[in-house]
Amino acid sequence: MIGAFYESCLRGGDVDIEYADGRIRSLAAQRWLRYNEGDEHILVRCGGPTLDVGSGPGRLTVALTRMGIPALGIDIAPLAVELTRRAGGPALRRCVFEPLPGTGWWAEALLADGNIGIGGDPAALLQRLRELVRPGGTVIAELSPPGAQSGVHTIRLRQAGRTSDWFTWATVSIDDIAPLAGRSGFPVVERWNAAGRWFASLS
Repeated sequence: MIGAFYESCLRGGDVDIEYADGRIRSLAAQRWLRYNEGDEHILVRCGGPTLDVGSGPGRLTVALTRMGIPALGIDIAPLAVELTRRAGGPALRRCVFEPLPGTGWWAEALLADGNIGIGGDPAALLQRLRELVRPGGTVIAELSPPGAQSGVHTIRLRQAGRTSDWFTWATVSIDDIAPLAGRSGFPVVERWNAAGRWFASLS
């Protein structure tokens, strides 16, 4: 059901995110169909095989492929996988916590667009990526800005009076990434911002 709302938004539908505390904001998934200012600051740091986690319609996976860098996008939404493949990028319909090809081989793993929130448990997600990347491999994560509050949120998607089931999603502030990364097997953290976006490289 969640995937159906997400796919509707990719097709141009108006879908909102509803928080359990009553807040509502637009999902606006169509922004992931095209280049976002600051994307180049992710791409330039990918020098080897790259796993794009929660790749959506694949703008980063496709860009890496065109750069000659082996890349694989994974997403749970069939339409997202289809759009990635149609644009020329390899992609699988897969959850990051399921068995994946190349375990222990990836040089980089991407958590762009706030995907460190996947599953509502950033520590578990980073520990899983520690398994997937090679020794010395890197996770590049897009995070909330300084001063933002990290936390786990209960949310659902809504469109035209219909709603998905509730699920959890996490946010992590750039202020809080270092201790989280260290506990998850990534002792080295480099932080930067570009085009109003905040990133960290974990290795």
